Amino acid sequence: MTEEPEVREVSIFEAAEGLVFSYGPQHPGTGHFRMIVRVIGDTVLELDPDPGFVHRGEEKMCEYKTWITNIPHLERPAILDSAGMLYPYCLAVERLMGVEPPERAKYIRPLVAELNRIGSHFYYFALYGVFLGLTTPFLWCFGDREFVVDLVQFIGGQRITHSYFEPGGVRNDVPKKVPAELVQRFRAWYRDATGRSPKDGELSDDFPKYVLRVMEFLESRLENYKDLILENAVFIDRTKGVGVLTKEMAAELGAVGVSLRASGFRRDVRIDEPYDAYSKFKFEVPVRTEGDSYARAWIAYEEMLQSVNIIRQAIETMPEGPVKNKQHPINLRVPSGEAVARVEAAHGEMTYYVRSDAADRPYRVRIMTPSFRNLLLVPYLTKGKRIADVPVTYWSHNMWPVEWDR
Repeated sequence: MTEEPEVREVSIFEAAEGLVFSYGPQHPGTGHFRMIVRVIGDTVLELDPDPGFVHRGEEKMCEYKTWITNIPHLERPAILDSAGMLYPYCLAVERLMGVEPPERAKYIRPLVAELNRIGSHFYYFALYGVFLGLTTPFLWCFGDREFVVDLVQFIGGQRITHSYFEPGGVRNDVPKKVPAELVQRFRAWYRDATGRSPKDGELSDDFPKYVLRVMEFLESRLENYKDLILENAVFIDRTKGVGVLTKEMAAELGAVGVSLRASGFRRDVRIDEPYDAYSKFKFEVPVRTEGDSYARAWIAYEEMLQSVNIIRQAIETMPEGPVKNKQHPINLRVPSGEAVARVEAAHGEMTYYVRSDAADRPYRVRIMTPSFRNLLLVPYLTKGKRIADVPVTYWSHNMWPVEWDR
C-alpha cells in the first residue's frame, strides 16, 4: 500500500525566486487592502490579493436585525454608493412581500442612484489621478462632487450614508425648495469654474429647476475633464495598453461594470433587466473593445454623462403621489420564501439573495458585490508587468475594498 503524498498549501512568501513584499494595507492607494507581490527587479512574477482587513460580517448581521433596521449597516460597505448597496436589498424584500413601491418612488430611486453614481465616479477619477501623480484631478473632482453630495443630502438628509431607500419606497419625498445658502454657494462655484455668473433667471431655489441647472453645469464641466484626464499625455501613456482584459477573459472571469463594458460587452442591468422606472428612460450603454486601463476610465467618464441624462428625465417626468407604501415603520412581516435581485450599482452588477422564514428579520442574506468579482481580474492582468503598472491596473477596475470584504 503506497502512501499518499502530503498535500499542503504553499504561501507566496515561501517561493524561492524573486523578492516578496506586501503592497498595503497601509498604502494610501490600496485602501485597507494588501497585495502580496513577488518580483524580480520591477517585474511582477505573481500577485496574490489578500482581502479581509475590513470585514464587517454584513451578511451575518442581517440575521439579527429586523428588515428595516438592517438598512443603515448594509450601506456601509460602499459609502460612496449607498443607493447601489441598498437598492437590490429593497427590491428583493419587495418581491418577497409581493408589493411594488408607489410610482413616484420609482422615479426618485433612480434619481438618487444616479447622483450616487456620479459622486462615486468623481471619487474614482480623483484617486486615479493620485495614483499617477496628478493632483489637479483630485481637487477638481472633489470640488465638483460637492454639489452632487449636497443634492443627496437635501433629498435624504445625509451626505454619504443616507439610509434613504427602504422596502416599499423611500423614506421621504424630495424637497420643494433648496436653501438659499446652497444656491449662493453654487453660484460662486459656477462663476469660478466658468468665468461668468448665471443670470437670475437661470438659477432658482425651486428644487427641480436647481437640479436641472446643476446637471447642465456638470455636463459642460465634464468637457473640461477630457483635457484634464482623458487627453492628458501622462494619463494616456500610463494607461493605454496597460492591464488589457480581452473579451474572452472578461467572460471567463466574470467581470462586471466598467471592466466588462471596456472589453466589448454591452451589459447593463438597468437595460437588460430594468427595475423601477429605468425602462422609461432613454440612455446609452458606453462600450469599448480595447479592454485596457484607459478604456475603463473612458467608460466611467461616459457613464457620468449618461447619469446626467437619466437624472434630467427623472426630474422632468416624475409623477406626483406618495413615495412609500403604508406599512409599519419598523416591524415588517415578510412571507416565507426566497428572492434574488440585482441592480447596476456604481461599481457594477450588485446582487442580493434574501431568504425569509416569515419572521421579523431575514433568515439569510447573501451579497455578491461587483468589487469582489473584479478583484479576481487583478492577478491575471499584472503578471509579467512592471510594479508601476500595479496601481493603475488595480484602480482602473473601479473597485472598493470595503465592498468586497462586506
